[in-house]
Amino acid sequence: MVEQYLKQLVGDRHIPGAVLYISKNNRTEFFQSFGSYLDENNLEQPIYKNTIFDVASLTKIMATLPSILVLTSRKELHLESSVHSFLPQFTHKNITLKHLLEHSSGLPADLPYKDRMESRDVMSEIFNTNLGNLPGAQTVYSDLGMILLGKVIEKVSGQSLDLFAKESLFKPWGLSETSYLLPDNKKHLAASTEWYKDRYLQGVVHDEKAYQLGGVSGSAGIFSTAEDIVRYASHWLYPEEQSLIAPELMRMAVQHRMHNRGLGFEVWSGAGEPLSIGSLWPSGSFGHTGFTGTSAWICPQEKLVIVFLTNAVHFGRGTLIRSIRKQLHSLIYSAYNPPSQ
Repeated sequence: MVEQYLKQLVGDRHIPGAVLYISKNNRTEFFQSFGSYLDENNLEQPIYKNTIFDVASLTKIMATLPSILVLTSRKELHLESSVHSFLPQFTHKNITLKHLLEHSSGLPADLPYKDRMESRDVMSEIFNTNLGNLPGAQTVYSDLGMILLGKVIEKVSGQSLDLFAKESLFKPWGLSETSYLLPDNKKHLAASTEWYKDRYLQGVVHDEKAYQLGGVSGSAGIFSTAEDIVRYASHWLYPEEQSLIAPELMRMAVQHRMHNRGLGFEVWSGAGEPLSIGSLWPSGSFGHTGFTGTSAWICPQEKLVIVFLTNAVHFGRGTLIRSIRKQLHSLIYSAYNPPSQ
């Protein structure tokens, strides 16, 4: 049923292709690739199981959140610390790192749109952004908060975000195909995203602000594969089996806090507007999505991990990815958890 649905999506040109990886109880249940894409030379390339994807906002939970938790485990920072104490240029002194992780800082969702090639000082704009509401009052999913966290990581560690994530996170967790800034010899292995000016973007970050920040940002910029993301997700299912981050910190991060959010992750409370997984998954399920078409969802109750990677923006930004995700994840949950007779 799931395979048929994905083939139909490709056939109907709702997505160019995809990789779907389903793991249950730490065992591979389903791992297949579908479809193709046009590369930067406008040549058709098949999508393989090891195709690299621009994972967009999965960066927030694959690089930024765990890097903050690594530094917290090392007692090099505290989640209740103010952002201002690390970044004095940021004028809102009562916003904490935890506010940024919860998306409850009061910062708006984004900066005004500018073309990726336009010159702009992203950090100066963020430092001087007015709040939309009081910190802690409500949640507004914000790229700006995650970009600030990336800069905090750099300030505390003394390393660039991409280097810190590589050395202190990706290597120890065995994420060998996960990185910022794809080297030239790997760019052709990445699924192209959007048509821009005279060619498809391939192997370079799709997100405008991340591009304007040099390709390295707390909100976007990571490239990865389905296999790496499943390996990453398994650490959240079995936090005691790793030693990088204190397990209690990982468990705390995926607890529901407010408005279907934990720290970094979306966390399904079982109430309110259903998230991108639809309404079948049990409360306590957590995950994240990326604008390019990517998603990773984890169900602790069923020890289920779903990684779905597609470059949906290949056909433009007006995609059906939100409804596709709900349908797909509902099909998967039903297949692996059939209702009792």
